[in-house]
Amino acid sequence: MKKLALLAATLLLVGTAWAAEPPLELQGRMEQGGLVIGKAVPGTEAMLDGLKLDMDAEGNFAFGFDRDHGRQARLTLRYPDGSSVERLLDIAPRDWKIQRVEGVPQKFVTPPPEAAAAIARSTKLKNEAREKRAEGSWFRENFIWPVTGPISGVFGSQRYYNGEPRRPHYGVDVAAPTGTEIIAPASGVVTLADMDMYFEGGLVFLDHGQGVTSLMMHMSRIDVKAGDRVQQGDVLGAVGATGRATGPHLHWGLYWRGAWLDPERLVGPMPQGKPSGRN
Repeated sequence: MKKLALLAATLLLVGTAWAAEPPLELQGRMEQGGLVIGKAVPGTEAMLDGLKLDMDAEGNFAFGFDRDHGRQARLTLRYPDGSSVERLLDIAPRDWKIQRVEGVPQKFVTPPPEAAAAIARSTKLKNEAREKRAEGSWFRENFIWPVTGPISGVFGSQRYYNGEPRRPHYGVDVAAPTGTEIIAPASGVVTLADMDMYFEGGLVFLDHGQGVTSLMMHMSRIDVKAGDRVQQGDVLGAVGATGRATGPHLHWGLYWRGAWLDPERLVGPMPQGKPSGRN
């Protein structure tokens, strides 16, 4: 993972038995929508605001901050020797844009009663997938764009569909022709692959380890299935305009254990030129 600037944290040592503070690395953005990658002494237990974090055998772990996270978070580390450390993390706020999307079919803005069963099915599948957390640390890879092209929607913006306010936009939209290949931004395990989700249309969940999960929406086709292990750069499917979409594009979302994160923060600037992939 690229090393990004970190904000200051307050350090509290409790009952330390080490001659010095045990080594701890934190890489990422301490901000709303930010993903942070940590590395601690193997065997350490870590908690964020009371939530126990997953940690692999090498001491790698991940956590993130939702779009609306408050100004601070508490990271607690309990080391194998019995000592513990607490860090008060300062979380930088962000300014969110307002985006107005017109021309959305009204059934996706105010779903009719007959859509209730389809929405319930989609919700059930997504909730079941979110309960799974792959045992891996592929989130440490340098993420790449799954599709390249003009960015038509950014993370965190307040969305208005046909003039009606709706939930914020939890992802980045990349415009590309229907059929353009979508590749895995990092390696992981597919936990959901379904072409018939009510709002998302064709949808893939790709868990990069410990619940850090990419969501690919509005796909015209899906080339993977739940349980597949994919490598960075493998084709997941193709761009489409299925579900709640006004034109062909990829919605790339990023999710970690209840927190929506900004995937654009994990990759460099959008490459210029022709959209990626074959179509």
